[in-house]
Amino acid sequence: MSAIIETEDPVPIFNAVSTSVRQLYQLLNCIRFAPKVQIHISPEGIQFAVEEGRVMQATAFLDKALFTSFTYNPPTSDDNDTAEPPSFQVSLTALLETLQIFGASEASSRFSKPESDEYATSIRPHRITAFSNQTLGMAGVCRFSYLGVGEPFRVILEESGVTTTCNLNSYEPENADEIPFNKQELEVKIIMQAQFLYDAFLEIASMTATSATSSNRLKVVASPNSPFFSLSATGSLGSTTVEFSKSRDLLDTFSVGRNWTQYYKFEMVKAAVEAMKLASKVSFRGDSQGVLSLQFMIEVDGGGISFIDFRFVPFISGDEDDTESEEENYDDNGEEV
Repeated sequence: MSAIIETEDPVPIFNAVSTSVRQLYQLLNCIRFAPKVQIHISPEGIQFAVEEGRVMQATAFLDKALFTSFTYNPPTSDDNDTAEPPSFQVSLTALLETLQIFGASEASSRFSKPESDEYATSIRPHRITAFSNQTLGMAGVCRFSYLGVGEPFRVILEESGVTTTCNLNSYEPENADEIPFNKQELEVKIIMQAQFLYDAFLEIASMTATSATSSNRLKVVASPNSPFFSLSATGSLGSTTVEFSKSRDLLDTFSVGRNWTQYYKFEMVKAAVEAMKLASKVSFRGDSQGVLSLQFMIEVDGGGISFIDFRFVPFISGDEDDTESEEENYDDNGEEV
């Protein structure tokens, strides 16, 4: 008679549960400009990072407070010492599609307009009531789990008694260095409502449709004197400049020591538009090397706050001169002269 040996299931290095699938989807959707995302797990939370061509990077950090349950079991090395926190890559496209299985992108949440909820009221419109999705169990539950190196990143979704398990293949992390940003040598620091920056980009985008004659470059000017802060670009439909006054009604914080002018690829900076739509505030910073940092503060369910950071490398000095000459080749109507 043979004995039956029972083996215990391995303990995951990381396990987290969230009751707001749509919230996770919208935060990660802000950085979906790359096919893969690098995941870094730590006792404080989980970081998702993407990059493009070493000239554009974005990170979304989900603090453990955003989850109803967050468990981190540090991996150990062969000599029983605590190993480095796990880091790996997964397909960002597959992860976002997984989070949409139950229609997370259309579900009601605080990011939607109040009228999208049939039972919403004008008094504390986002409070939880007896008819809220959270109370009725309609918002769904999402569980992240990771066993260790070489194992898949597991996403388990539960809604209305239906459970779906998706195992996303994990890949070796890339040893990509962060775009250096010198906080000790800040040339520009501006804090404003993200809605104002979003409106400015919509205005610029409407006049800079991509074409063979479009410069496709965003010019950023900050100065201690008027016009203080401006964004401009030239495209096939014309040139557009949006200027911001120093008024406290527009800029919560304005710190510019000297004239600061830089050029960036417009399509890259435009990738931050989704974050602009969700955020309540944005910190616009530039260092002495021209690196641009956009840090978005996003209010999430339960009164929490999440941050999404973008960094952009400017065009080099020679390219700036080319940009100036390109802009001079267009008249006020955007026609080539």
